[in-house]
Amino acid sequence: MSKSKKSEFRPNDYVVYPAHGVGKIVSIEEQEIAGIELELFVISFEKDKMTLRVPTHKATEVGMRSLSSPDVVDQAMTTLKGKAKVKRAMWSRRAQEYEQKINSGDLISIAEVVRDLHRADDQREQSYSERQLYEAALERLTREVAAVSGLEESRAQLQVGEVLVSRAAA
Repeated sequence: MSKSKKSEFRPNDYVVYPAHGVGKIVSIEEQEIAGIELELFVISFEKDKMTLRVPTHKATEVGMRSLSSPDVVDQAMTTLKGKAKVKRAMWSRRAQEYEQKINSGDLISIAEVVRDLHRADDQREQSYSERQLYEAALERLTREVAAVSGLEESRAQLQVGEVLVSRAAA
């Protein structure tokens, strides 16, 4: 069982860890924790200056996945173009749902959050918590788009921005 899990991710692969976004597997190391030998993926999140160690046998269980395919990125961009779906629930409830979508690590769900929370210049101002969620979702989306397309993050951000502006104009 652990043999098949090992071959799924390799050092230098970019992966998506649901709670943190896109990271790069730096190495696979053995470490003794509480008297048990564990094999761990060492994942670096360069932008956050953070290193995460994930037991190799738990990687899929915790939701770690490979980068999305270009098709999924296209789907996410199409989702961005859609009409914002804002539920009539109280903000605290909606905020919780948005948070769950962002932390799911699913690119389409993250694109939905960006779409729903995006404000054009002529729309009302966002609250602080709305802006925080929007920026977190936007950052996750652009990082994965950049990693999949091989673009620099700033170029991916422009690309996502253009899609959002074109939607607002439509």
